[in-house]
Amino acid sequence: MKWSDNIRVMTGKPGVMVFVAGAALVLCILPGSLPRVQAQEASFSSDVQVVNELATVRDKQSKFVRDLNKEDFTLLEDGRPQTIKYFARETDLPLTIGLMVDTSMSQVHVLAAERAASFRFIDDVLRENKDKVFVMQFDMNVKTKQVLTSSRSELQESLRLVDTPTRDELRSQYGGGTLLYDSISDATKEVMKKQAGRKALVILSDGGENGSNQTLAGAIQDAQRTNTLIYTILFSDGGFGSDLGKRIMQRLAKETGGSYFEVSKKMTIDQVYGQIEEDLRNQYSIGYVSDKPAEISEFRKIVLTVKRPGVTINARDRYWAGPSGSETK
Repeated sequence: MKWSDNIRVMTGKPGVMVFVAGAALVLCILPGSLPRVQAQEASFSSDVQVVNELATVRDKQSKFVRDLNKEDFTLLEDGRPQTIKYFARETDLPLTIGLMVDTSMSQVHVLAAERAASFRFIDDVLRENKDKVFVMQFDMNVKTKQVLTSSRSELQESLRLVDTPTRDELRSQYGGGTLLYDSISDATKEVMKKQAGRKALVILSDGGENGSNQTLAGAIQDAQRTNTLIYTILFSDGGFGSDLGKRIMQRLAKETGGSYFEVSKKMTIDQVYGQIEEDLRNQYSIGYVSDKPAEISEFRKIVLTVKRPGVTINARDRYWAGPSGSETK
């Protein structure tokens, strides 16, 4: 087993911290039962920035719409129509997943269920020698329990070690906190920025946040800059959590192009993971080159729509543009 603990401790003063997860913004769909559609190859010079947009489309019954073509989509950047250069309904691109588990004391009664369901999800999704996963836990500290790996055995062992702070750790810790925003920010900057292909972060939490140096808006922007989708799973034992925590989790998902889920009597944690897996298997990949070359680093607004009536689309609504050699979008 190979795992390490990269720790950022809350000292009551501004500090450095650690990690989180990733998967997604370049193509779509894991191998499945759908007929394979050949992606249109795009060839551009190294000075041209290709903007990659992932999207899922559902009908009025919330079922995935899987038969759309490039001509069914329209795309605007800051209000200007853009030409879609390449399009795919299926791809075999590598997938990077960051599994991020809230281990603050409010989660003590649901951790066992989270650990078991998380490994079943990884076991279903992971293609060894192609996909990679890392595991991080956060409370008043942030720890990387497993660095990027394709090994199921390493991931199973690392998930076994995900746990709430010990009494000694609680006694020795000055202050407290649940460092949700900081963990997202550092994970996207330190891990996801270096990865290619599809990237997704899966967060299991009650949405509590206390003590981060980063803000909610800043954490979202860090995910957007690295093309990382965020899937949030609100999971609590009923004694904790709040409307504010729910709104935080919803916003993290919506503004990065991911999805929000809530564990309840009607929706188990395994069912939630099943929906995330389906989402990853049913994405459209859309790529274009902006008609306005980036001369300064900035966020640009994207509006992706479908011409077919009666459907809804889920995709990010902006991307990070920058001159050649600047931070990736």
